[in-house]
Amino acid sequence: MSLSAPATQSRQSDRPSNGLIDYSSAQSVPEVIARCAQHPQISTVAALYDPHAKPELTITYVELNQYIQQFAAGLQQLGVQVGDRIALFADNSPRWLITDLGILTIGAVDVVRGADADRDELLFIAENSGSTGLVVENLKTLTKLGDRIHSLPFRFALLLSDEEPPAHESLKIFNFSQFMQTAAGLIPTPVTLSADMLATLLYTSGTTGKPKGVMLTHGNFMHQVTTFGVIVKPHPGDRALGILPTWHAYERTCEYFLLSQGCTQVYTNLRYIKQDLKKYRPNIMVAVPRLWESIYEGVQKQFREQPPNKQKLINFFIDNSLHYIAAKRIVEGLSLENPTPTAAQRLAAIAEMIYRWAGHRLAERIVYGKVREATGGQIRQVISGGGSLAKHLDDFFEIAGVEILVGYGLTETSPVLTVRRPGINLRGSAGVPLPQTEIRIVDLETRQLLPHGQRGLVLARGPQVMRGYYENPEATRKAIDPEGWFDTGDLGMIIGDQHLVLTGRAKDTIVLTNGENIEPQPIEDACLRSIYIDQIILVGQDQRSLGALIVPNLETLEKWAATQKLQIYSADGSVDMSQKAVQDLFRQELTREVQNRPSYRGDDRIGPFRLLLEQFSADNGMMTQTLKIRRPVVMDRYRSMIDEMFA
Repeated sequence: MSLSAPATQSRQSDRPSNGLIDYSSAQSVPEVIARCAQHPQISTVAALYDPHAKPELTITYVELNQYIQQFAAGLQQLGVQVGDRIALFADNSPRWLITDLGILTIGAVDVVRGADADRDELLFIAENSGSTGLVVENLKTLTKLGDRIHSLPFRFALLLSDEEPPAHESLKIFNFSQFMQTAAGLIPTPVTLSADMLATLLYTSGTTGKPKGVMLTHGNFMHQVTTFGVIVKPHPGDRALGILPTWHAYERTCEYFLLSQGCTQVYTNLRYIKQDLKKYRPNIMVAVPRLWESIYEGVQKQFREQPPNKQKLINFFIDNSLHYIAAKRIVEGLSLENPTPTAAQRLAAIAEMIYRWAGHRLAERIVYGKVREATGGQIRQVISGGGSLAKHLDDFFEIAGVEILVGYGLTETSPVLTVRRPGINLRGSAGVPLPQTEIRIVDLETRQLLPHGQRGLVLARGPQVMRGYYENPEATRKAIDPEGWFDTGDLGMIIGDQHLVLTGRAKDTIVLTNGENIEPQPIEDACLRSIYIDQIILVGQDQRSLGALIVPNLETLEKWAATQKLQIYSADGSVDMSQKAVQDLFRQELTREVQNRPSYRGDDRIGPFRLLLEQFSADNGMMTQTLKIRRPVVMDRYRSMIDEMFA
């Protein structure tokens, strides 16, 4: 069946709140900042705050708009025209946003990627996009690109740092302050921007294949800005802590929206995130599952350090609260396991809630308030995207009173397609479609429509779907059919009142020799509940059983080894994972967590496994910038080990 949520048919909760300013007529993101700069309740609010800059930096909405206009005027002085592509290889900072919106203001197109990307990838992106201008994080990034930049059609290069730029005979090179000085007092020549104009090329590193340039328009971005209000209800001056790569579609559109509402974007990073959560006490948080895993593990570590009697009490409280929220979901019609309870089941659930209520309230005072302090204690709304949220995380943060609204989308969809809503937060689902967005579930082979509750391929259509892949018509035709339906490559089904439930990636599906199709993500999520498992990826294509590559949590493993009087370190300081006791521990953990899944079946059992000491990370290329494991990269890296596992 087709699932749609057009604006004319939206329920009350799906009518976006535009806050103090109506953006329905806005054609571009730069217009959003300009309107905020003119609004009396927003203009003097801090738009951007970077506490880790030297010196720390605060920029109001009026100042931000002035900087954007000044930057735009500087580009025009260098001859940048409407439609020109400017490569922007840099990371989170106020200067990134000024550069981004300065480029967009004059109708040019920014081609974005993080500064830490591989040299060959950056050069490929610059060449493939035909960029004629280059903006980089710092001198180190410029140096990394090497002499190849001289064979590309760059007319200028700009460092976002204030380092002294190198002299060059044919290429104008500025640092940020120098460049802004060239445009001091200038006003850019006005350019009429329209929603269908190209705004950015965002190259997907993704998890497979060669990067493709996703073409996103001003209209793609503005759809997100004008519809996010169905989920997030911010107020001017609300603090939002930003940690994700700002060039990534997810963080970028969320920042655009939060700025449209007069919020303050506070910049942080992995080094400071835990202390900044407590110091700046954000009201709104946009993050990926890996952050919630980190916070969860930090809380669990504190629990494990308590005296045995207190640990026992905490575990009792958590178990009681898990039963409480399970019953509450049934009463509210928000149970994924029982979406349509009978009257008798509802009555039983009400009785369970009454029985568990006192213990849950006591735990709220004794335990859960301290858990919320780990997030700053003032978070009203949390959005999680960029991957599925494991069930144990969903459950834990619900009992702790931190409501996580999981969203779903792709770079090609700007990126948000669906999000869970306050009040209808169906845990385990990816939410319901944004206004004007349609979701269709079809048979993987025949592409025939499937009914509610039946799993198939997820297709999407709406104003946020990309124009296509840059100069790649063949890939565009494969991704978007003649009717405008975009093939997400994800598997899922629709249940209840428009809720999308994702079950895996079409290309991630592991097919065993008995013909069974296994979706690895739910099983991996279950295994991550083990305190001894930090990361895991399932393998086993065309094998008789599943296998696993596991990155252990060395801290908890060391503590376990100490209780067993077991030495896991060799004389040279390396970790010995081959000992039988260690292998038996992980076998027990895998067996317990996999079998405890509600939908467990025999083929889910994990057979051979190997323990790895190298973490999957963006630095070693085994994770994306949004911390999703790049399965093909990991499998290529450990191909010989995988082959040996199944030999």
